[in-house]
Amino acid sequence: MQVLVVGTGKLANELLASHRLDPATWRVMRWSDGSRLDTRSIVVHAGSGRELAAVIAFCRATASPLVELSTGSDLETGAHDFPVVVCPNTNILMLKFMSMLETSGALFRDCRISVTESHQAGKTSVPGTAVGIAASLGVPPEDIRSVRDPDVQRSGLGIPDDQLGRHAYHRIRIEDGACSLQFESRVYGASPYAEGVSRIVEAVRQHDLDNRRYSIVEFIRNGWL
Repeated sequence: MQVLVVGTGKLANELLASHRLDPATWRVMRWSDGSRLDTRSIVVHAGSGRELAAVIAFCRATASPLVELSTGSDLETGAHDFPVVVCPNTNILMLKFMSMLETSGALFRDCRISVTESHQAGKTSVPGTAVGIAASLGVPPEDIRSVRDPDVQRSGLGIPDDQLGRHAYHRIRIEDGACSLQFESRVYGASPYAEGVSRIVEAVRQHDLDNRRYSIVEFIRNGWL
């Protein structure tokens, strides 16, 4: 089956170079590849949105499911006449943790909660993972602390020097006065994301998806990942 990766940035290139899909089953290529077939495929959008209108038209014409990796996309709202899987994160372990928070986060609404995230200096936006974590815990997105200063990342968060250029760090602190809890996640390098996308693509192929928007957390709850 054909997998079309949309985008020219770091994430798209990592997916093309490091995916775990069996070449005997899958034909993975760039969206811009001239040998692309106009047939039912799985489309992975990891781009800025410039090609999104053409991607939507392709998915609509071929009944192709679309895996959306970019945050803030127009695909996160509205109705769709083809399957859309919204993935603010593709690290499967992190997704399982986010599913747990989404289910139980309301239990901590009477506590003091802080959310901190750190990514490489080139990432200027607040990541969808941090926004999703904050939403599950009732924390407004503007209250998320974002760290991009390498000195603070190194000395304050313990990010190794060789990982400053590619990391994802999230910390949740919950306090009620007498007790405090702290949860921390660290992802270094690109391999967890490429492996996660590969598993998501496999899950999309194995299940008959309705023409609607899915949260990737729904895949977790269904036991598909």
